[in-house]
Amino acid sequence: MGYYYYPRLRRLAYLAACYLALAQQVCGDGAYGEDAAGGLAAAAIRPVHPLLIRNEHAPLLRIVVEVERRDDVAVTGLYFSLDGTDDLGDLDWLALFTTGDKEDFSPAAALGERARPAAAIAFRVRQALRPGKHVFWLSCRLKDTADLSHRVAAACTAIETTAGRLTPRDASPGARQRIGVALRKHWDDGVHTYRIPALATTPKGTLLCVYDMRRRMARDLQEDIDTGLSRSTDGGRTWEPVRVIMDMGRYGGLPQEQNGCSDPGIIVDPQTGEVFCFAVWMSGKPGKHQWTGDGSEPGYEIGKSAQLLMVRSRDDGRTWSRPENLTRKLKQEAWWLLAPSPQQGTHLPDGTLVMPVEGRDETGESFATVMISRDHGGTWTVGNPAFRGGNECQAAQLGDGSIMLNMRNDHERFRAVYVTKDLGKTWQPHESNRNTLIEPNCNGSLLRVDYEQAGERKHVLLFANPHSQTARTHHTIQVSFDDGLTWPKGHHLLLDEGRGAGYPSLTRVDQRHVGIVYEGSQAHLVFEKLSLAELLDTP
Repeated sequence: MGYYYYPRLRRLAYLAACYLALAQQVCGDGAYGEDAAGGLAAAAIRPVHPLLIRNEHAPLLRIVVEVERRDDVAVTGLYFSLDGTDDLGDLDWLALFTTGDKEDFSPAAALGERARPAAAIAFRVRQALRPGKHVFWLSCRLKDTADLSHRVAAACTAIETTAGRLTPRDASPGARQRIGVALRKHWDDGVHTYRIPALATTPKGTLLCVYDMRRRMARDLQEDIDTGLSRSTDGGRTWEPVRVIMDMGRYGGLPQEQNGCSDPGIIVDPQTGEVFCFAVWMSGKPGKHQWTGDGSEPGYEIGKSAQLLMVRSRDDGRTWSRPENLTRKLKQEAWWLLAPSPQQGTHLPDGTLVMPVEGRDETGESFATVMISRDHGGTWTVGNPAFRGGNECQAAQLGDGSIMLNMRNDHERFRAVYVTKDLGKTWQPHESNRNTLIEPNCNGSLLRVDYEQAGERKHVLLFANPHSQTARTHHTIQVSFDDGLTWPKGHHLLLDEGRGAGYPSLTRVDQRHVGIVYEGSQAHLVFEKLSLAELLDTP
C-alpha cells in the first residue's frame, strides 16, 4: 500500500524510513551497508524503453530477488527513490506488481495501492518468498501533459524482509528513461493493428504521420486496411484524432477485406506546402500478398496488378483529395509491381522532389529506386532499379549533391546502399553497401540534418532501424559525420531494447529537434522527440 494511504503519523514514519534507506545506500555506513537478510540477493534493472503518454502502465524498474535455502521469509516493504527525475509533476501515479518468476512486465498482480509521486516512496506489502527467483515491477502512469524532453529515474533503495533489510544491486546505474507518446495502440478507434508509419514535417512545422489501419487483424495485404493520418501542430506533444485519407471501400462489389490500401509513403513540397501521400492498393486476390507469387502480376489491370494510388493535401494535412491512380503513368507494363516505399521523401535545393519507391521487376524480383518530380508534383518520373533483392528504402542528398538510397536487403543482414548522380538513371554502390549497417531485414530510416556549428554550415546523416541481425529489437538511431562512410559507436542512441516491428521514420521537427515514429515494444506506434544536440554530442 502506498504510504499516503496511512494515517499521518504512519505516513511520516514511512517517509523517514525511505529517506534513511536512501542515505544508507549513498553513504554505506553502519550495519545497513551490508544486507542483514542472509540467503537473499536482489538486483534492480531499468529496462531501456520509453515511458509513454496514453499508456496505463509504463514499466520503470524490475526488481529480482533470489532466495536460497530458506522458505521462512517474506517481503514486507519495498522502498524507492525518484531522485534524478526531471519533474515529478510529469507522473500521475506509481504502482507495484509481482510477476512471479517471469521477468516480462504484467499488471495482473498488483501489490498494495497506487502511490503518488514523491522523491521517496514506500510500499508496505506481505509477499512470501520461496526458494528461487521472485520478480517485482515498479510502474507509473504519465500525465497527458508530461514534457517530451524530460526523463524519469527510479531506484530501489531497500527491500525489507522478515529476515532483515536487503539493499538491491543497481544493475543500470545512472540510467534514466525518456518520455514518448503512444501514438497508436491496439484497438484505438476500433482498429486491431497499426503498422508501417511514415513521418513528415510541413513548412508550417506540422507533423504528419501516415500508417496502415489494419482493421480486423495484424496481417498484411490482402486485408481490410486503410491509410490513416495523425497530425500534430505542437511538435508531437498532442495529436489530433485520426483521419482516414485512403479507403477503397467496396470497390468492384468486393468486401472491404479485398480492397486494402497499405504501405503509405509521404512527401512535402517545401516551396508550395503541398503534401503527397502514396499507397499500394490491392483489389480482389483474397489470401494473396503483393510481394509473393501472383499477388501482383504484370500489366495494369485492377484485380491482377496492385495499383499505385496518390492523394494530396493543400491545407497542411487537414483535408485530402480523392485517390488518383498513377499505375498506368508510372509502372512499366512488364513489372509485376510498383509501390511507394513507406517512408518520407526528400527535396533538392532546386525544388526537385525525390520519392523512394519499390517494386518487382519483369522477373518478379524485388527492387528499389526513386521517382522524381521537377514540377511540384504535377508529373513524376521513375528511375531505374538501384538494387535488385531489396525494397523498402529512403533517400537523402549527400554533400557532393548525389542522392543516397539506403535499402532493406533480402540477400544478407546488412543494408544495401547505392548512390546516383543523375536522379536515378544510373547507380553505383556506396562504400558501405552490404557491409556496414546491420539489420534483421526490416524497413529503416535515413535523414539528412543540416546545422550550423561555430559559424560553419555542416550536415550529418541519421539512420534508424532495429540494430540487430537476429530480431527486431534494439531500436537505435546512429549518426554519420562523413556521408555514411562510418557510423561511430559513440553516436549510437538506443531507444528501445525490446521486441517491436521496427519500421522507424525520422523527420526534422524544428531547428533543435528531430522526431521519430517506430513500432516499438510499448505501443504499436511510438513517437519520440529528440534533441539534435544530444545526438551530435554523445561522447
